[in-house]
Amino acid sequence: MASGLVTTSSNRIDERFTTLRATGRKALVCYVTAGHPDLSRSRELLQGLEDAGADVLEIGVPFSDPMADGPVIQASSQTALDAGMTFDGVLDLVEQARLKIPVVLFGYLNPFLAAGPSALGRMQAAGCDGLLITDLPVGADPALESSIGASDIAFIRLVAPTTPTERMQLIASHGSGFVYLISRLGVTGMQSAVAPELGATVARLRSVTTLPVCVGFGVTNAAQAAAITSIADGVVVGSAIVKAAGESVDSAVSLAKSLRSGIDQAT
Repeated sequence: MASGLVTTSSNRIDERFTTLRATGRKALVCYVTAGHPDLSRSRELLQGLEDAGADVLEIGVPFSDPMADGPVIQASSQTALDAGMTFDGVLDLVEQARLKIPVVLFGYLNPFLAAGPSALGRMQAAGCDGLLITDLPVGADPALESSIGASDIAFIRLVAPTTPTERMQLIASHGSGFVYLISRLGVTGMQSAVAPELGATVARLRSVTTLPVCVGFGVTNAAQAAAITSIADGVVVGSAIVKAAGESVDSAVSLAKSLRSGIDQAT
């Protein structure tokens, strides 16, 4: 693979994980869908999750064909689209929220490409710190990957539990910020237990990268979050937060506080 893909970004994500490591704490990464449950409450939700102790917010860009997502996030994406949410609407939301913690835009390639060549600059101006594109594997578009990697936006990469160790190293070397390790195969959604082989998978990934490792997909409660952060640098919680937000902002914030407490008590 061309060395030009290697990223060198350093921003608020790096600073956050440096601080966490220095204080012996683990990261809580919360995912929300921009514009869900509606625009005004979406902004309130972002600010509430920050206050609840989230270290990083992943903000999903609504898309009509979210192949990697389960029914909860699919439904939230459709709700946001029906209400008129767009890529630039997501950036407006980030800018208006004025968050003090890092923000990662999370989504699919088509909306990012449709946003045009100035998308990275507009993201940075709005206050975004990272980008995760679920359907852009390493080597799929070297020119685009090089452009993202050369920007000031951290390029978050996904690793699956079945990824060979050599491929893990390649993926991590072409990313920055942190590596998002998928805890299990399939789409996003809540699960009742943490996969028993997760520890071995995290160890394999740690053996080939110094980037922080955050684990997501299927995390539902504080006990699971604590179990994951006992072996990883952070946990990503998405569907459970989105489901709670569909009930009320207070429900989602309460869940985030519970997750934060569980993680801190375990570390």
